[in-house]
Amino acid sequence: MPLHLIVDSHVHSQYSPDSQISAKEGILTALKNGLGGLAFTDHYEFDYPRKDFAFHFDPQDRSLVFDNLNHEFEGKFKILKGLELGYCPHSLQQARQLVAAHEFDFIIGSVHVVDNIDAGDNSFHQGKTKQQACQRYLEEIYNAVHQLDCFDVIGHIGYVRRYLASSDKSLRYSDYADYLDAILKKAIDKGKGIEVNTSGCYHKDLCTPIPDYDVLTRYKELGGTIVTIGSDSHQIQNIGHSFGQVLDKLKAAGFEYVAHFEKRKPVFVKI
Repeated sequence: MPLHLIVDSHVHSQYSPDSQISAKEGILTALKNGLGGLAFTDHYEFDYPRKDFAFHFDPQDRSLVFDNLNHEFEGKFKILKGLELGYCPHSLQQARQLVAAHEFDFIIGSVHVVDNIDAGDNSFHQGKTKQQACQRYLEEIYNAVHQLDCFDVIGHIGYVRRYLASSDKSLRYSDYADYLDAILKKAIDKGKGIEVNTSGCYHKDLCTPIPDYDVLTRYKELGGTIVTIGSDSHQIQNIGHSFGQVLDKLKAAGFEYVAHFEKRKPVFVKI
């Protein structure tokens, strides 16, 4: 399908310490790829356990930079001020204060850290079976959706897939139905959406988006309607990765629209 109305709703810029993309470089690449916009969703984590990454930034400084870019590309490209807010059970009030104090277009609520360990670290997986690691991760996603309100969509349900020691890196709905139903029902009850994160399509050994299509289908069966699409790009070549094929799959699964957010309100684009 044509991508000129589609926003890549999960891109990291120079304000994320693990990103190799400058905001302007990302915009020019997205324009070249035929996309209609980018939501820059830089990391903000309270109490992140690894001190070699400072997952926070000055929101005012970043906002000014993006205002200048919006002026430069006005009428040509949509540039949205997003945030990937990492859930931390000990910092809920700080998260609420951050969101209340600044203007964001879009906020992804993500879980990276579980039991004070990033689920991407080997130490999180040590002593756990694949099933135990996935269940504990999903439990924390439910906690995030239950306790946190200042987000618009749940980010990459299945982030843990990327780092499983098992050769089978799937997180199928049928294997974790009770956990996933609890998450999806809570999100729907609270008026929150879910993200289709295409990083799984370019990540080694995964080849499908996060969450996988069976989870997305279940979300629709339960009455979910708000779905954003994001590449989770930290490198320039991944912006908009696999969007065409993923959108075709969503349409085949019965989704009529994909959303992006402007000033915290969903904007629906027909697939």
